[in-house]
Amino acid sequence: MSQTHEQPSHAVKGVPEVDAVVVGAGFSGLYLLHRLRGLGLRVQVFEKGDGVGGTWFWNRYPGARVDVKSMDYSFSFDSELEQEWEWTEKYPPQEELLRYVNHVADRFDLRRDIKFNTRVTEAVFDEDVERWHVRTDQGDQLSTRYVVMATGCLSASKVPEVPGLDLFRGRWFHTGHWPKEGVDFSGQRVAVVGTGSSGVQSIPLIAEQAVELTVFQRTPNFVVPAHNHPIDPDHQRSVKAEYDRHRQANRESGFGIAVPPATKGAFEATEEERQALWERAWYDRDNSLVTFLTGFTDMITSKEANDTAAQYVRDRIAEIVEDPETAAALQPHDHPFGTKRPCLGTNYYETYNLPHVRLVNVRKTPIVEITHHGLRTTQEDFEFDDLVFATGFDAMTGALTAIDIRGRGDVALKDKWHAGPRTYLGIQVAGFPNLFTITGPGSPSVLSNMMVSIEQHVEWVTDAIAAMEAEGLATMEPTVEAEDAWTAHVDEVGHMTLYPTADSWYMGSNVPGKPRVFMPYIGGVGPYRQKCDEVAANGYEGFVRRPARVAAGMS
Repeated sequence: MSQTHEQPSHAVKGVPEVDAVVVGAGFSGLYLLHRLRGLGLRVQVFEKGDGVGGTWFWNRYPGARVDVKSMDYSFSFDSELEQEWEWTEKYPPQEELLRYVNHVADRFDLRRDIKFNTRVTEAVFDEDVERWHVRTDQGDQLSTRYVVMATGCLSASKVPEVPGLDLFRGRWFHTGHWPKEGVDFSGQRVAVVGTGSSGVQSIPLIAEQAVELTVFQRTPNFVVPAHNHPIDPDHQRSVKAEYDRHRQANRESGFGIAVPPATKGAFEATEEERQALWERAWYDRDNSLVTFLTGFTDMITSKEANDTAAQYVRDRIAEIVEDPETAAALQPHDHPFGTKRPCLGTNYYETYNLPHVRLVNVRKTPIVEITHHGLRTTQEDFEFDDLVFATGFDAMTGALTAIDIRGRGDVALKDKWHAGPRTYLGIQVAGFPNLFTITGPGSPSVLSNMMVSIEQHVEWVTDAIAAMEAEGLATMEPTVEAEDAWTAHVDEVGHMTLYPTADSWYMGSNVPGKPRVFMPYIGGVGPYRQKCDEVAANGYEGFVRRPARVAAGMS
């Protein structure tokens, strides 16, 4: 338990009251605002950036684009919106996604309830008046019935735990907080640290400008060709003509992306059938990221089946990369395909054939420190003009535990989660009434098309709030028993797969000291939605919903 704090000074008369505070103005926060307004509630959204967009506001690094097809990665709640917006590429770049999210904000007049450049620092539940007291770094103090965390799963960026960054005399950047004006690397000696998705996307473009590019890789990733291309207008029209059916298929799928269901295991197929499937997954310009994972029924449960795909990709790397030592270093052997987020790339492996690009394996020669002029490994000193950290995020929990959230008994969320996150359905936490998390740990979230999961969560949460309002209820929170059972179920289902065998950000392994727990739910987007719907239909089974104990302070 955290240290007991004095009663917050803002728990007094005269503090402004709203019905709901939403933290974050990305896709989740904007849709929440729209839905909560529709319930007639007074809503205040706080956003730490100076614009809407969340992930697509911050991640402006070269080559940033989504890895879900544009026709699937968009809102479905408004038929006019989905018909009027015209996508230009199979996988839209950050700039286009940001235009889209700004269009949504303008279309539904959302900005008037958003306070930008404002970070929520504290949310404390006052049991006497059954309200949350919220503070920000700009001095805001609000009293609210509901707090909804729309902070995103990949928003708390992390820099490597290497000493000396304050000594470096050149420029340094993190892909998750890229300058709006962009960065010109022309004629520069550049180091990129990290080969996850942001590294894979940015490295080929940085290589086009830099006079020298050195990539520091700890763990090689599986990178599949994106085959990005302009959208055929006829294809876009055909999808829009069937959007209702298309969206429903996504909602009922495993990963939020509808694909033909596999009918056999990898070794129930012939070697020729397996090879043909991997060829299509690799070379087909209309492939998607999940093609490798859904081609056979046992791809995420059988190491032997998974190895057939993993070896296929390793063979392609060996063909593309000319230097045998570099090719070997780029081939993943320490985790099954998909158990770390696989990446979509454009000319990624080909980039290592350029004479001014070098790969350094920091698994063999770890980075010891950052120096005035570059960085030092156990074997070599490097000099650079620019350092780029493509080192990812404190995923799923980092943005939540960064805020001082305290529930009943002044228990801090970060203390409750000291051994790993515990939630019911990834939506609520026992002991934290009326606090909701969108795509939180224990939900499909990062293992899915995020737009499908975001819409499902926002709609479920706002329906739950609407039911509370209609029934005159004051608080809603899960029972400890329901939370324990769901947390155990998430863990059990996770361990039926290969995911826990990898040291990934799904497991929290990229953050020193973070509990090694498989945080998302791998049971499937469709089955998860069905479970949530059943819980609601059964009177919000597993939740305690209470009437007001006091009249004072209730809106």
